[in-house]
Amino acid sequence: MIGPVVSGSPVLSKILLIGQAPGDKEGGFGKPFAWTAGKTMFKWFERIGLDEQTFRQRVYMAAVCRCFPGKNPKGGDRVPSSVEIDNCAGWLQAEVDLLKPDLILPVGKLAISQLMQVKKLNDVIGKLHPVTFHGHRTEAIPLPHPSGASTWHRTEAGLALLESALTILQQHRSWQQICQARISDIA
Repeated sequence: MIGPVVSGSPVLSKILLIGQAPGDKEGGFGKPFAWTAGKTMFKWFERIGLDEQTFRQRVYMAAVCRCFPGKNPKGGDRVPSSVEIDNCAGWLQAEVDLLKPDLILPVGKLAISQLMQVKKLNDVIGKLHPVTFHGHRTEAIPLPHPSGASTWHRTEAGLALLESALTILQQHRSWQQICQARISDIA
């Protein structure tokens, strides 16, 4: 994997977003979802009440792996190996232990697969799932990866399932709390 380590701001939040790993641009910006995929994802969240800046101030952002895994020779970013995932697992465990999130937003198939069995995105996106993650009982609303390389979230049935997931998220008590809170209320 290629450094630097990329992580979100230290935010005490009841919502934990988990991505796959930073892309090749995120290291230079020093924050997750700082490039094309982030632009798409933050448009989703803005439609349901939080602009990018507010989201970053109120939601803890983590990843399965903390460094860029490199390019896939066939195109796109390489999916981290099981060894790389295991090497970073302690960080995610510690974050869950500290935050005890009420809601986890796993973004993309790799992040989703850390919380639940997934064969196809169509089976899990668009639903609220009770999960136990690193010994913590919580809820999850899986989201597709907003990558420009993926067409899943821009074609049917993915488009409808994404809309369903965003509606469920918008109605979730934890989302409503962070949308209505003042910054001083979050800390």
